[in-house]
Amino acid sequence: MEEKVICTNRAANHEYFILDRLEAGIVLEGGEVKSLRLGNVNLKDSFCVISGGELFIKNMHIALYDKSGAFNTKDSRRDRKLLMHKNEIIKVGAKITQKGLTLVPLKLYFKQSIIKMELGVCQGKHTYDKKRSIMEKDVNREKERELKNYR
Repeated sequence: MEEKVICTNRAANHEYFILDRLEAGIVLEGGEVKSLRLGNVNLKDSFCVISGGELFIKNMHIALYDKSGAFNTKDSRRDRKLLMHKNEIIKVGAKITQKGLTLVPLKLYFKQSIIKMELGVCQGKHTYDKKRSIMEKDVNREKERELKNYR
């Protein structure tokens, strides 16, 4: 299946250990979809919550679509409902009630013509974990550079 990535949450890989990945649909309005097609979205500070047996994403910024006129939603950071089966929401809810786990959006993409979101069940990193992962990236980059020069 063809998958066109709209936006990724690069900060999530730095801030969290990603333990599990899930896929969910998202409820949007027409102007928001057009704005997403232009790539005007930011996932950096967004997070997911479960309330009333439903899954919502909070603080995701979708820029206002300028050509939509009177039908445009004025709140670009409104809560948006995520679509998953009820039993999946219950399983995710059981996971994130554990100490230190949270649900973070990782990627927003088109799957055929439908907009989907990849969610991650994540555990927060400490400062020393972040430093270690940066150091490992640097070491791997040096290895790749040496292998490239060796050939």
